[in-house]
Amino acid sequence: MDAISEPLTLKAAALEVGLVPAIGGSVSFLRWRGIDLMRRLSDGDREAGNVLGVAMFPMTPYANRIAGNSFDFAARRWRVLPNNAPEKFNVHGSGWQNAWTVAEAGPAGASLSLEIAGGDEPFSYRATQLFAVSGEGLSVTMTLTNTGSETLPFGFGLHPWFDRDPDVTLRFRARHFYLEEPDGISGDPITLPSELDFAQGRSLPGGWRNNDYGGWDGEATLRFPARGAGLRIKADPVFGHLMLYADPAKPYFCVEPQTNASGAFNRGRWDDPAQGVIVLAPGQSAAGAVRFMPFALGA
Repeated sequence: MDAISEPLTLKAAALEVGLVPAIGGSVSFLRWRGIDLMRRLSDGDREAGNVLGVAMFPMTPYANRIAGNSFDFAARRWRVLPNNAPEKFNVHGSGWQNAWTVAEAGPAGASLSLEIAGGDEPFSYRATQLFAVSGEGLSVTMTLTNTGSETLPFGFGLHPWFDRDPDVTLRFRARHFYLEEPDGISGDPITLPSELDFAQGRSLPGGWRNNDYGGWDGEATLRFPARGAGLRIKADPVFGHLMLYADPAKPYFCVEPQTNASGAFNRGRWDDPAQGVIVLAPGQSAAGAVRFMPFALGA
């Protein structure tokens, strides 16, 4: 099939998931028993093609920012372009800013694909998102293939947005907390202090938070008491990092499973498993799945 501007709706049991392939290959809503469990794309943002208004978009061929818009790999300096003005640095790569092609679509599943030829940037790649809904929830399997002629570092992830209800709580386990430096750049990791730990579940922080939690165990639970429902996130082990963005001045927050540590492309530790960078030779691929499972509170 060709890329299309019309949305798709996938349904199974009490779950409905909207897709907008032309707006960054994104999810426009995730609704269970009539309850929105991700921030819903508004009609105005849909008409404007505003990817920053969606419920969830893909991050590829890496997650988060590349400081200085350059990195050193294999004795060469590789440069990327700023892509989210007024920010200075490239953020989340190119996948979220391109229309995706609908490869297959059915009542409860769809496959979206994207082909990028590097041009002015280092990365040539093919990305796919396989969406499947069931009575259990939504599964998104991401696959990334290096279609270029050079071995390069890659990464990928998903960037969901959630409504910041006053009573929302979040629970997940991680081992490290990456400090934030100016311009949204991720700094060095520290051992996770108790005041920043969500292992026992807690409300969102009252202050600014834009930090990578490393050594994530792949599970997170969001509870929306006023809505009577929650959402469990379970990710494959390749997703070793969870990014938390929470600005108390905004009506939303983000909990983002990703493979590479934020800032990893500027640290140069390509063989360090904790950094989560995936080095792909030409033709090589990497893949991983994230599942989003609604539940009733009290269940």
